[in-house]
Amino acid sequence: PSHDTSVAVTENRKVLSSAISSQIDAHSKWGGIVPSIAKLAHAERIDMMCKSALKKAHLTNGIKEIGAVAVTIGPGLSVALEVGIKKAVEIANENSIPLYGVNHMEGHLYSPFVQNSKGKPDIPLCFPFLSLLVSGGHTMIVSVSDNGNYEILGETQDDAAGEALDKAAKMLGLGYPGGEVMERLSAEINNVDKYKFPRPMIHEKTFNMSFSGLKTHFYYLLKGDKGQNIDIQHDLKYLASSFQEAVFDVLLKKLESAINMKNPKTICVGGGVSANKYLRLKLRRLSKKYAIDLHFPPYKYLCGDNGAMIGVAASMMIKRGENPSNINLIERIPRLSLVQLKK
Repeated sequence: PSHDTSVAVTENRKVLSSAISSQIDAHSKWGGIVPSIAKLAHAERIDMMCKSALKKAHLTNGIKEIGAVAVTIGPGLSVALEVGIKKAVEIANENSIPLYGVNHMEGHLYSPFVQNSKGKPDIPLCFPFLSLLVSGGHTMIVSVSDNGNYEILGETQDDAAGEALDKAAKMLGLGYPGGEVMERLSAEINNVDKYKFPRPMIHEKTFNMSFSGLKTHFYYLLKGDKGQNIDIQHDLKYLASSFQEAVFDVLLKKLESAINMKNPKTICVGGGVSANKYLRLKLRRLSKKYAIDLHFPPYKYLCGDNGAMIGVAASMMIKRGENPSNINLIERIPRLSLVQLKK
């Protein structure tokens, strides 16, 4: 993760402990993630988070009870990933335990099934299912089969949904990150869609999405190049609501098309944007329409980037019989190309 240093101790789907240190305040004044600040903050906090997670887990023999190490290997900011990978390799080598490199999006994929230390909520891990992943940097629709293999049905060709919302918020002067502010302002006017912004690729038969054109349209509208003199402060809530509505319309339309093709019994939603209450309402209406079970991450921290979901995803890899990662290769991954979720 770019702006969260997170370590967790997990057992199968249970989270025995979780330690998260956020860097949002350090980045917000710059209007986005600054790689050099992110790398330094991760390096300063990673040891502390490891010690905190182990202490909270109340393990009798501490690190000696850990059977494997899991680490995010991408996609994400390479300089941030390197810090976590270096620490994971160090722990694995010093304790002679296997290391599993986990795809960031696979963590979000399993986040709706993560449990607390008492095994709650007791949601059965049900295959197959359809997953909508809406994180800050990536948006995709994934079909997960009975054997746990994945098929990416569609994804954004440019900006992700969360990224588009943050950029629109920045244009409106709402700061970074802006997704939550956009949600709050929209809710204050009951999510009215005053401006009817374009919905890129919504009528195309593929499941792919695009939000860059919407962002560009929004930019030129605010500049007055669309023949409208916009008073941003006066119309702030309507601009935020209309932009959010356009993004969510595309997500819902593409997901509904995937439902009609795959006929799933279960839909799972993960990623930072999945915390949005209005999006959840829309998704609940969609699932009710098709009589499909719908699962979100059960705790708010699981919507963002966190070590708990990475540990649970690694347990799924172990159950599938996957071999541990090659430590020498893992150390080089951020300098090569970040692994994509395609199996």
